Amino acid sequence: MGRNGGCNFSEWEKLKANLEATDEQLSLFIESCAKELAARLLAKVIKRTPVGQYPSSTGKNGGTLRRGWTAGKNATEYAQSLKVNHLGDTYVIEIVNPTEYASYVEFGHRTSNHKGWVEGKFMLTISEQEIKTAAPAILEKKISKLLGGCFK
Repeated sequence: MGRNGGCNFSEWEKLKANLEATDEQLSLFIESCAKELAARLLAKVIKRTPVGQYPSSTGKNGGTLRRGWTAGKNATEYAQSLKVNHLGDTYVIEIVNPTEYASYVEFGHRTSNHKGWVEGKFMLTISEQEIKTAAPAILEKKISKLLGGCFK
């Protein structure tokens, strides 16, 4: 028969305490992930948004649609100021361009004489697809960093 040996469980207790501390910060971590993805989405959509070119005689200034995405702030700063809504097990950040013609540029519209069609630019749609593709890798890095702190 073997003897009952002594075991030191202090490392397991430390790991348990680290995981419990991480559990308390989980909601904040998820919100920071959502805000980072929103900032990346805004950076992509802003680059993709067209700027109107007007003759100087008209007095019009292009870029209103592009500026509408962030209310005049940079993308990261604006994303950090957005509210994260927690609905069940889903975290939602709403990104809106309040410019009245944003949806027409996004999805397309008829010409003013109703005889033709202007194709949409799909700046938000394409940017969303790119972020959905990149999100798993981005989140995996953030989760690895968070869990790496637990196992120290």
